[in-house]
Amino acid sequence: MKNTLFKFCAVALVSSACGGEVSVDESTGAGEALSVRTQAAYSGVNGTYCLESPYNCKLQDPGGNRVPTNDPADDNWGLVTGVPIRDGNGTVMGTNTRTSSAFNYGQTRTFAGELHAFAVSTSNSSAGWLPMSAILGRTSFEQKVGHVSALGSGLAKMACYAVRNWHDSALEVKKVVYDTTSSNERAGDYLPLVRANGLRSVNLTFNVPGMALGGPAVDHFPAGTKFQRLDVPTDSGAPSIDIPLWVQDSAGRYRQQSGTMKFIYGYVIAATGTKRNGWMAYDALEVSSGCP
Repeated sequence: MKNTLFKFCAVALVSSACGGEVSVDESTGAGEALSVRTQAAYSGVNGTYCLESPYNCKLQDPGGNRVPTNDPADDNWGLVTGVPIRDGNGTVMGTNTRTSSAFNYGQTRTFAGELHAFAVSTSNSSAGWLPMSAILGRTSFEQKVGHVSALGSGLAKMACYAVRNWHDSALEVKKVVYDTTSSNERAGDYLPLVRANGLRSVNLTFNVPGMALGGPAVDHFPAGTKFQRLDVPTDSGAPSIDIPLWVQDSAGRYRQQSGTMKFIYGYVIAATGTKRNGWMAYDALEVSSGCP
């Protein structure tokens, strides 16, 4: 077991469950009677650095979530434009016009007979799969991309869900990271938003955001996609993980808690027949039937 301590929530005058609205001291950003939940990271099923569940782990340990370039300050790889952007079913979502993008570590799949890598951002205003032939410096990229897949063998099935064809716009703008200054790290990153092609789609993630693990997407699927929930073990005993959400306080900083966001574990069977395990926000899903 590793001794690294992880701050799960920093809130004032609340329990470790991090429920309800809270305010923090604007002068210190910490609040009175600060309640901080910490936990040692441990080795699990999906990796060697896990928190709250053996299935909630870093993509690589040590290392970050991106495929590194030769420039430590820039994760973006140059791209050839005019190539198709595909979702996790292999369906073309649009044509990429971006000249660069970062790629999440360990994610490669084959579509239309060609090896693809998972881009963090594309001109579809979403993540997506791009052909590896479009990446400048492909040889170097192939040596660095690695391979990581989330697992789920032996976990019991729970309810069947489908990706919603709508989302809560008020929820979208809340942040999943306390006191973040990033333009990203929004709850909307985990909701089925309308993309540049006019259709809704959502990220499947390797781990839960807001926990210093990064919440990296590992696949991307359209509204209507079936998601089979699995009975995942967690440290709390519930088959899910809740994280606090944050809105701006009077100082304009994301230090006031406004509810929580639940993440559940399961899998999607892509149209290609490939099973993709991972986490999805409960708010991105609705109860359905007919999961494979």
